Amino acid sequence: MIIPELLAPAGNLEKLEASLAYGADAVYLGIDRFSLRAGSGCLSLPELGQACDLAGHYGRRLYLTLNAFLRPGEEADFRRLLVELRPLPIDAYIIADPGALALVRAVDPDRALHLSTQANVTSAGAAQFWQALGVKRLNLARELTLEEIRAIRAQVSLELEVFVHGALCVAYSGRCLLSAAMTGRSANRGKCAHPCRWNYAVQEETRPGESFRIEEDARGTYLFNSRDLRLIEHLPQLVAAGIDSLKIEGRMKSRYYVAAVTRVYRAALDAFRIDPAGWRVDPLWLQELETVSHRPYDSGFLFSNENAGVHPEDSRYRQSHLFVGAVLDDGGPGGWLVEGRNRFAVGEELELIGPGMRQACFRLEGARSEAGEALTVIQPNARVYLDLPGGAKAGDLLRKRRE
Repeated sequence: MIIPELLAPAGNLEKLEASLAYGADAVYLGIDRFSLRAGSGCLSLPELGQACDLAGHYGRRLYLTLNAFLRPGEEADFRRLLVELRPLPIDAYIIADPGALALVRAVDPDRALHLSTQANVTSAGAAQFWQALGVKRLNLARELTLEEIRAIRAQVSLELEVFVHGALCVAYSGRCLLSAAMTGRSANRGKCAHPCRWNYAVQEETRPGESFRIEEDARGTYLFNSRDLRLIEHLPQLVAAGIDSLKIEGRMKSRYYVAAVTRVYRAALDAFRIDPAGWRVDPLWLQELETVSHRPYDSGFLFSNENAGVHPEDSRYRQSHLFVGAVLDDGGPGGWLVEGRNRFAVGEELELIGPGMRQACFRLEGARSEAGEALTVIQPNARVYLDLPGGAKAGDLLRKRRE
């Protein structure tokens, strides 16, 4: 039995380190060119070199997303970028465009290639097509059922990857034109405005300007809104289906999200490796996944490809806890140096979390500024010294229950 790789997102260097420290076997990230994420979800080219060094330090794999579809006039820029990237120890490029594949083969023929979900692989024929072109791994379309995944696995020998957690899209594997049509911001160029989350009504042709709700409900109508994906309960089925990599969505998500979700899936996979026959979903895992910002969870299309994941009631995020601080370093007798991320105060109940499902609850008894002044309230971005529970380590995170 082969335990799949756990693949986590890295929208910046801070999130990259969180993914690695909290249990990812591999990370995927993009730079500010030819990657389907906005600038806040990408690294600069100099930072990419640092990312490769950090992944190498942890002994983990790093994949670079170059999954934009090239337009006329962009091929020369893409070729120049490939030349710049060639010396870096990147384990694979994630591409979607056949033209991009051809350019990589011409400029960097030995580089491993993974196929992005943007390529919408939904059949064994498509999988065989990409396999024949030398692609090492396919990220299958999220719209496939478990039965369909098994059918593809039976007919190809290349690696298969599936998303197991994170946001779903109203369109096939993110190939959506709604944002471009309504706002001029193309989802297929990394600039989605997420109009699928907006509230909608209908208008009768002879009554311009008069809108009608489709449901008689004051909450509104969210016709295109999807639930979030959570497949932790179904890891044994995915392992049995022959999946090689389990991918967490979220390059635009917070450091806390990346750390909390990655450590839960790491714990679940480790438990399965140790005792496959006795594996059960730990209620703590589900509880922990409620602490991050998310929409109502769903198994997506895994067991049905009809109306999967639709959530017309609202587009609100749920989150039981708030990320309030990151542990930077041990300050010795002065306490631990912590950087505030959201407001918190002395006297509040906090929780410390770390890799390996390590966590501890405590009441914050005091806080001191870097200058040694006593504080009662810690503001975002402030650096303070705190007394933390035994076993605290640099890289741990602090959270509190939302009011």
